[in-house]
Amino acid sequence: MGAGMGRNTVLAAVCAVAVASIYAAQPALAGMGADLAVPAAGLGWIVAAGQLGYLAGLALLVPLGDLRDRRKLIAAHLIMTAVGAVVAAAATRLWMLLAGLALAGLFAVVVQTTVAYAAASATPAERGRTLGAVTSGVVLGILGARVAAGALTTAWGWRSVYVVLAGLLVTLAAVVLKTLPPDPRTGPSSYREVLTSLGKLFRERLFVSRGLIAFFLFASFGTLWSGLALPLAAAPWRLSPAQIGLFGLAGLVGALGAARAGRWADAGFARPVTVGALALLAVSWAAIGPVSWSLWPVIGGVIVLDFAVQAVHVSNQHLLTTAHPDTTSSAIGGYMLFYSLGSALGATATTAAFAVAGWAGSSALGAGFALCALAAALTGRARPATRCRCAPGRPGRFRRRARRTTGGRAG
Repeated sequence: MGAGMGRNTVLAAVCAVAVASIYAAQPALAGMGADLAVPAAGLGWIVAAGQLGYLAGLALLVPLGDLRDRRKLIAAHLIMTAVGAVVAAAATRLWMLLAGLALAGLFAVVVQTTVAYAAASATPAERGRTLGAVTSGVVLGILGARVAAGALTTAWGWRSVYVVLAGLLVTLAAVVLKTLPPDPRTGPSSYREVLTSLGKLFRERLFVSRGLIAFFLFASFGTLWSGLALPLAAAPWRLSPAQIGLFGLAGLVGALGAARAGRWADAGFARPVTVGALALLAVSWAAIGPVSWSLWPVIGGVIVLDFAVQAVHVSNQHLLTTAHPDTTSSAIGGYMLFYSLGSALGATATTAAFAVAGWAGSSALGAGFALCALAAALTGRARPATRCRCAPGRPGRFRRRARRTTGGRAG
């Protein structure tokens, strides 16, 4: 195993375990609600607590990666995520559970610091491929957490999930300090400058366009994965948490199938990949909707949905880190603000829609979010942010270079 591959494996593992601390509750929502006397309409807040903590971390913690050694930040944030997992495991009241999940979510933004570390350490020609490899860890965490959490919940109860997560997080913190090279920063000199650079991003059309796509993309994603356990646990299926968790394997197949999205982005196809994948996302809900009739179309729809989400997500991050090579943490952190808001919206809205109109209502909601993301991609074109550095009199060469770097007229 080469040094680069070994580094990417460690970084992918960090992403997987950290993000699992946010999503592990989903297959066990029914059991958590019964244990802590939470009504069905309020179960979405258990997932949303982690997302809201994540939202705060994106604004306050991720930009620190442009100011401090990212290796040390990654290790410290992993430890604090473990503390949140321990609080959740020991919760005897709903408020204590929400506090633990919010704390874990706050420091689970180590995922974005890790992605920024990977982007900054990769060569420009390999950036998309590296991002695809590392963000595959995010997918493993989001979807694999459902499988593992479902099995652990069935065997030893939902609290065991957070005990195991805490142990893995502490172990990874030690591995990071031992195996990853230091990452000295040469960017902004103060926290205020970092936050100022983050604020300026919201005036850039490329950044806002990709952020809006991410907002609706992950609202659709959250609608599925925060709500799917509800119809599967009800009649006619009445699946156990372990069986519900197995649906994560279908999503994993689809998402890992989109790992090549990074290579497509390196080749300059970020925009067509985005539009095509969002169209697939909208279509996937037609198969996911009729869950009470048959599970096979649902499995196929889940595969397509997760393929689409991963392809768009990698393309978005490739464009933004290419446009902002000196402030990758701020660019990724700001972009993920849209992700977190969208995920929280999907988590809370899907349980409310299910309470009123069943899974048909949740499916219509998810499809609507997908169509909004597609509309944002089609209407939000922006000029590439690359500056011309070619010799005078060579405009054609620059145009070709810009298209290769940013994927043409990215939106």
